[in-house]
Amino acid sequence: MRILVLNPNTSQGITDRLMGAALPAAAAGTELVALTAPRGFPYIATRAEAQIGGAVALEMLAEHHAGFDAAIIAAFGDPGLFGARELFDMPVVGMAEAAMLTACMLGRRFAIVTFAQALGPWYQECVESHGLTGRLAGIRMLDGRFASVSDVQDEKEDLLVDLANKAVEENEADVVILAGAPLAGLADKVKHRIPVPVVDQMAAAVKQAEALATLNVRKATAGTFRRPAPKPVIGLPDALARRFNP
Repeated sequence: MRILVLNPNTSQGITDRLMGAALPAAAAGTELVALTAPRGFPYIATRAEAQIGGAVALEMLAEHHAGFDAAIIAAFGDPGLFGARELFDMPVVGMAEAAMLTACMLGRRFAIVTFAQALGPWYQECVESHGLTGRLAGIRMLDGRFASVSDVQDEKEDLLVDLANKAVEENEADVVILAGAPLAGLADKVKHRIPVPVVDQMAAAVKQAEALATLNVRKATAGTFRRPAPKPVIGLPDALARRFNP
């Protein structure tokens, strides 16, 4: 099985973090291939940045999807996910959706803990778009600057653990998700310091992608995720244009 991991952020350091969490989770025989966005932002933190990152993710997927059994959009707000599910025949997994659905299998309500205040509104809307508002215990965000986004989990580890424990104590969270691509892999390091299950977003995405690829379900030809009708395009990269007008 081959799974394409798309980082819509431009930081190679974040891609390295994602793969550091993904590879130990992959089953024997699963090959993971990572791509880093060629343009955009070091990390996505706002709605506008997510729109741009989602478009770049669709371009990367269009150019590189051949020969893969599934793909992962490896940013916690799932930029471009629903569009990718319309355009491509393979399963496309969003890292946020995978983490949240996995958390729902471990407890009644989950909390999201992340490293920047700016991420809160986008993550809230992501929860809503996936229909999981009733399962959300709360979103906890650090307030303050950090030296390097790719190393923020090392710099802020203790503060993130404190936030997670407050979510358990004050929000009655049954599960914690440490959210945002730069925090990939942190769950395994700190799970012994938090008294409820802690979901690693990237590991969850890998296991969900493997499961969907193994199920070998058909691409929808009806419903809201059917392939869009052909339409002329202007100025799009050739590979992406062919997904709209084969």
